[in-house]
Amino acid sequence: MGKQMTEMLKGTLEGIVLALLTGKAAYGYEITTLLREQGFTEIAEGTVYALLVRIEQKGLVDVEKRPSEKGPPRKVYTLNTQGEKELSEFWNTWSFLSERLEQLRKEGK
Repeated sequence: MGKQMTEMLKGTLEGIVLALLTGKAAYGYEITTLLREQGFTEIAEGTVYALLVRIEQKGLVDVEKRPSEKGPPRKVYTLNTQGEKELSEFWNTWSFLSERLEQLRKEGK
């Protein structure tokens, strides 16, 4: 992944993770796997776990510890009402930016 992609993901990864949690509870490794399935293959697990701590501290997710067949209990994350509001704002911002960027790209041809 290039430096430009890394920089752009810094501002959008939170919204991407919130979108992945829409209607589906998931634990950290599962979220990393979902990201990789979406093509974000080079995102480090540590990046995802740090982000999960932040969104938990911001009150965007509910967290429940569930027993694991392998090892200690897993922290399972579920999008809550505040997280849904944040995600809605993310999509509004994303739509605004993507429309403007597409317009600039077309004008630049």
